[in-house]
Amino acid sequence: MRKRTAHRWRLTLTLVFGVLFACGTFWLVQLLNRGEEDMLADKRLNEPDYIIDQFSVVRMTKDGKPSYIVAGDKLVHRPIDDASEIDKPMMRNLSSTQPPMNITAEHARVDESNTRVQLKGNVKIDRAAQGKSAAMQMTTQALTVYPDEDRMETDQPVQIVQGGATATGTGMKANNATRMVHLQGRGAIVFPPKGAPANTK
Repeated sequence: MRKRTAHRWRLTLTLVFGVLFACGTFWLVQLLNRGEEDMLADKRLNEPDYIIDQFSVVRMTKDGKPSYIVAGDKLVHRPIDDASEIDKPMMRNLSSTQPPMNITAEHARVDESNTRVQLKGNVKIDRAAQGKSAAMQMTTQALTVYPDEDRMETDQPVQIVQGGATATGTGMKANNATRMVHLQGRGAIVFPPKGAPANTK
């Protein structure tokens, strides 16, 4: 009788362990399959959903007026973070109340719901003269632009040339609407000699 009972216990334990092993194996397979599906989904999301060559986009204000234009050689958009990468970008403000300004660079990334543009590589800014304000040229290697707020900033070395004067700094914050430029870090300003013609281009 005891032998039969012991045999039944061994058989029961074997069946229990077998069921648990089968359930564990099934759960592991499901987990691996789910992980693989998630990886494939992430990979698909990281792939571009559209690519545009030689493009231009006009951003409008809330009252329906042109605000600025963004153009470039190539735009690649990825849905995973809703960001766009641009080769050879060009930005130009279209405001009738502010002096025309063009920005060019080697590369740009547009993110945060198209409210931030990060430019990198040979960034150049040309702002036309208007009224008593002389033309301005600015160069740096990286620049973050907030077009809707009409401001820009960089933590990289920057050089500004305006009206014959040259200013340099290790960082900068600028507001095109107020035409205020704040150079950060250790910088220098070189003024032209008295009587020298100002650069008004």
